Amino acid sequence: MDIILLERVEKLGSIGDIVTVKNGYARNFLLPNKKALRANAANKKVFEANRQQIEADNEAKRKEAEAASGSIEGKQIVLIRASSASGQLYGSVSVRDIVEALNADGKSSVVEKSMVILEKPIKTLGVFDVRVRLHPEVNVTIQANVARSDDEADLQKDGVDVIAQMFEEDQAELAANALAPDSEDDAQEAGEEATSEAADETAETEEQDDTETKE
Repeated sequence: MDIILLERVEKLGSIGDIVTVKNGYARNFLLPNKKALRANAANKKVFEANRQQIEADNEAKRKEAEAASGSIEGKQIVLIRASSASGQLYGSVSVRDIVEALNADGKSSVVEKSMVILEKPIKTLGVFDVRVRLHPEVNVTIQANVARSDDEADLQKDGVDVIAQMFEEDQAELAANALAPDSEDDAQEAGEEATSEAADETAETEEQDDTETKE
């Protein structure tokens, strides 16, 4: 389908460009979200008649987004989640979670779900860069700090790899457990040797007593 873009669309073009896209993409996303018009003769005339106003509105929205970007760019949000010992979350962090965390303080209320670009849900502990498109021409990057506690979030903020730390702790525990049975066996063996030696000494003493008695 041929369409006329009403705003800049990544990988497609800018305002006024006529491009060809798949029918489903146009019908399900571009047209209902008023990002484009069908490129027929009537719409071309309508667009050209309103082009100046469309471009002026876009410029005003771009400046508004740029003004809002200062309070969002580089912001780190903390999301506390339960996870397995390997750092895998019991569930995942979604776009909705990120938007709610961003807007929690009331300073970033301009962010909507459609603005957050998350290729796939976050399913492990760690710090992740997330792109937020405030306007077709204004993008910022925030960080999602996913941790099991506020203390771990602080460690991750300082650059500590919590998952690696968890792995090292697990390995140390496994090593300690592996050594524990050996220590118990050694103690048991030492006890048995002491008992055997005591029995030998007792037998030797009794033998000496019998000899002395006979004499």
